[in-house]
Amino acid sequence: MAIDRTKNPGLRVPSGRLSRLARFGGLATNIAGGMVLDGARQLAAGKRPSVSDLLLTPANALKVTHQLAQLRGAAMKLGQLVSMDAGEMLPPELAEILARLRSDAQHMPDRQLQTVLTQRWGRDWRVKFQSFSPRPFAAASIGQVHRARTRDGRDLAVKIQYPGVARSIDSDVDNVATLLRMSNLLPKSLDIAPLLVEAKRQLHEEADYAREGACLVKFAELLADAPEYRVPKFHPDLSGPEILAMGYVEGMPVESLARASQEERDRVMLLLSTLTLRELFEFRLMQTDPNFANYRYDRAKGQLVLLDFGATRAFPAEVVAGYRKLFEAALADDAAGARDALVGLGLFSPRAVERHRKSIDAIIEHGLELFRREGIFDFGNVAAANAMRDEGLDIAADRANWHIPPVDALFLQRKIAGVYLLATRLKARVDVRALIEAQLAQTAKADPIDQPSAGALAS
Repeated sequence: MAIDRTKNPGLRVPSGRLSRLARFGGLATNIAGGMVLDGARQLAAGKRPSVSDLLLTPANALKVTHQLAQLRGAAMKLGQLVSMDAGEMLPPELAEILARLRSDAQHMPDRQLQTVLTQRWGRDWRVKFQSFSPRPFAAASIGQVHRARTRDGRDLAVKIQYPGVARSIDSDVDNVATLLRMSNLLPKSLDIAPLLVEAKRQLHEEADYAREGACLVKFAELLADAPEYRVPKFHPDLSGPEILAMGYVEGMPVESLARASQEERDRVMLLLSTLTLRELFEFRLMQTDPNFANYRYDRAKGQLVLLDFGATRAFPAEVVAGYRKLFEAALADDAAGARDALVGLGLFSPRAVERHRKSIDAIIEHGLELFRREGIFDFGNVAAANAMRDEGLDIAADRANWHIPPVDALFLQRKIAGVYLLATRLKARVDVRALIEAQLAQTAKADPIDQPSAGALAS
């Protein structure tokens, strides 16, 4: 449920390392106490509960969700990712509780906000503005966004980072990883250390608003030839590592277009699909966060508005080449070639192919439906997607088979899956085959390995 910020006084963000550690410690103690009571009840009833059964209860999920939402920062961000990626593997009541992390976060109370702004802009910061709304119009895991107008008439959206977020990333990631290990969701044989290193790196980049400002400028340059896209203007004079000032852009949430005409829904998904392909094959630079809130639609101007470039990632040429092989095999209806490309990208391990060849081949067959069809593909028909999900859950049930794909492929797949999910939500109809054929043909003249990377961004 969205928070009414006009009445809600906000909730202070614990910014010190010790205060955040104490919250995690209190959470672990609270969960452990609940486990003892639940275990005693089940033993009295003649049951022999497992540790994972005691951990994965609605009561414990509610405790975790509440605490991560209060901590915000990397803790909440990782909780959101777990709730999105592991939702299908959890009991429905647990998935529903964790899904609350994807709704709006609490904002800072006024006193903490004023302290933060004074630290970052100086005591006289108010003289810079005609107006500055004390209540944010959006709040998320790392920061909150305020509407403001400067003395020289600039209409701005100002993103302000929660205090202590950047310096708490490493410890937050480690603490959430400990909770995951406690939950027994992950096989003990699964080495998540490389993923934790990458998660810390990615979150440090997302918390670097100077880097995000550079990404805003870069994407404005890359899309200068495409007026159907709108990137907010970056205002460096009011920005820094923990504050990002950009032009305020009107627009409606893209998911609200579910009630729009079929023509409008189709156009928005065509724009987003085209952009995703250009990001991969042309720019080799992609905004990888699949959150729907990162896109809005300006109906009056017919523009797709692009927001939040914190998760922008540059992709190596070999990853781009791997996806080219995958799409070329799919367009040729070459199931074996598609399977080889998926293994080459690390999305399936050779062990998984050996143990679950039938299920993997079934997933590929369903996926090829997207490419076989000449003309419009109806994303409102979710039969193939549901069949792929069911086959994937069968593979995931074999915990000994779990592996972590290369991080580049992992982030890229999250973005593609997010675009697909939005297309199904909008029941859009897009000529996917023609779109991919055109993009591959346009970029075929330049070998992706020889293309200059667009990702050389200064931090």
